[in-house]
Amino acid sequence: MQNTRTDPRSAAERIRETLERLATERDIWLATAHPEHGPHQVPLWFSWDGQAVWVCTGAASATVRNVRAEPRVRLALPDSFDVVLLLGEARCFSEQDVPADAADTFAAKFGWDPRTEDKAFVYVRTAPTTVRAWRGEPELSGRVVMRDGVWAAQSPS
Repeated sequence: MQNTRTDPRSAAERIRETLERLATERDIWLATAHPEHGPHQVPLWFSWDGQAVWVCTGAASATVRNVRAEPRVRLALPDSFDVVLLLGEARCFSEQDVPADAADTFAAKFGWDPRTEDKAFVYVRTAPTTVRAWRGEPELSGRVVMRDGVWAAQSPS
């Protein structure tokens, strides 16, 4: 998605457009870290269920190893002008434990179902606690559109 608009958007516009991108884009960068092995960043296919990002990767991957040791992760949509960064805690689900609706949605989006593969895969769910979204310098102010799991345009309950 390419947009060259530089007029600052309202928080509501940023949230709406962020949710639209989460629902439609294919790739996300997932950054993890391990206390002994350091940082690791990888691009993965993802699906968005309205509350969380779901990715799937090999059960023996550094991503899974890192999330199990340190669940705090950062995710980024791959656009350096229309930036969306998510921070949250990830949780691993085996193919047997993943909620069926999450795995079915992932399979439908990509035409590939990891549950049917011979190799073991793990689904990783991240519910964001903080989301930052901005387009260029004019939007640096107000870039935090979610804090403590609550979208900025929502009033606290």
